[in-house]
Amino acid sequence: MTPPPPRPGRGGAPLPLLLPALAGLVFLVLPLVALLVRAPWRSMPDLLTSAEVWQALRLSLVCATAATAVSLVLGVPLAWLLARVEFRGRGLVRALVTLPLVLPPVVGGVALLMALGRNGVVGRWLDSWFGLTLPFTTTGVVIAEAFVAMPFLVISVEGTLRAADPRYEEAATTLGASRFTAFRRVTLPFIAPGVAAGAVLAWARALGEFGATITFAGNFPGRTQTMPLAVYLALQNDPEAAIALSLVLLAVSIAVLAGLRDRWMTAS
Repeated sequence: MTPPPPRPGRGGAPLPLLLPALAGLVFLVLPLVALLVRAPWRSMPDLLTSAEVWQALRLSLVCATAATAVSLVLGVPLAWLLARVEFRGRGLVRALVTLPLVLPPVVGGVALLMALGRNGVVGRWLDSWFGLTLPFTTTGVVIAEAFVAMPFLVISVEGTLRAADPRYEEAATTLGASRFTAFRRVTLPFIAPGVAAGAVLAWARALGEFGATITFAGNFPGRTQTMPLAVYLALQNDPEAAIALSLVLLAVSIAVLAGLRDRWMTAS
């Protein structure tokens, strides 16, 4: 009987690996610790309840939630298509779907302007036919956030679908259910944890979006100024308010990681 291979990581770390590992940890953690140290804790309640900060908080939460809803409605079917349907060019489609992950957000904002601006490829027809203008509006914030956040949901849901056994869907269709009914009644409940994880990631990404939002929607208080934009503006005039808003975003990020720890952050 062949003995099982030894589990990695049980011995002591060699010094040439330990030192750069510790340096990398300090490099990543030190700015966050500095943010906590320099936080104006005594004035935090007043800063977070001011009218300007509350406007940015409320707008960020509403827009991030709306962008996540858009991502769910469009992204889950797209993930199912990539995971379950064989078609020519699927690899190219997958690459295009994940492109916003590596595309600089400002470039994404410019691309949205070229597509949906008043003189854009599609935006000109929306303006002339329906009188609908998307840039520099709250709807534009939602679109910009959904553009950068949806790939996170698609990747998560597609991975869950690939791990799920397709024979359950096939069994449902052989019993007379349509493909859509099989997806809705069998597959969707089965992949619900993956959908939830993707939705949380998309929401967190939408909440922290900056580049595409300021390029496509602008920075108008009460209408398009979200929390990251408010941080950028406050850093020039009121650094304490910038730190307070940054701490809120940090708390959201920690909450997202805590919510996903059972899925991604455990090791066997």
